[in-house]
Amino acid sequence: MKILQLNIWGGKLGKQIIELLERERPDVVCFQEAVELEGERTFFITTAKEIASLTGMQFTFFTPSFAFNLMNRKAYWGNIILSKSAFSNTNAVFTRGEFCDNFDFLEDDYNMRNLQHVVVEHNGKKLNILNHHGHHIHQHKMGDAETLRQCGVIADYIKTLEGDVVLTGDFNLAPESESLALFDAVLVNHATESGATTTRTPLTHKTEVCDYIFTSKGLTATGFKVLPDIASDHAALVMEIV
Repeated sequence: MKILQLNIWGGKLGKQIIELLERERPDVVCFQEAVELEGERTFFITTAKEIASLTGMQFTFFTPSFAFNLMNRKAYWGNIILSKSAFSNTNAVFTRGEFCDNFDFLEDDYNMRNLQHVVVEHNGKKLNILNHHGHHIHQHKMGDAETLRQCGVIADYIKTLEGDVVLTGDFNLAPESESLALFDAVLVNHATESGATTTRTPLTHKTEVCDYIFTSKGLTATGFKVLPDIASDHAALVMEIV
């Protein structure tokens, strides 16, 4: 099973995202900063479900964090998991705040955050796949008390699951942050293990590692890569689960 992780930057570069998925042919895709729209698409945003339809990802699970008005239509912003196989279970947990139906970028808290959880079958067993967009601190990626609390919520949630786990996302945290270390006791951090030096692209001045794929320590995972494609301001990550 091939898993691809990417913060898609609102679907601004839809053509490049589609080309990336067509080449890599992942079985499961985890996106952050995905957008869905009521009605037909606009000329400048490619929705996540449109990407799924054009690349053969038949099953989708979308968890919006907030909604806002865009060109007299409602737009929804959040996390989405795409899959070629059906989900036997889905769940979502807000780690901060709750869904906001009429979001104002000048007035409301941007840091509404949720954790997605789907279960798929792999080698005859249940595999838990989790997708998260981490709390954003403008000044640095070392985290604070709030990121520590939210990562603690995720770590506690993982402990309740039966079977192997894949945790993906743009965590907005550096590898050496105290918050991210909460996962190290139970999961393998493949970005760290691979020696990745950045998960950003030339579309931003930022150069840090902040995107990750973690797996259960008993799960055989190979071929982790930070891809060079420019389909967002974040780089895509891929990994094979054997």
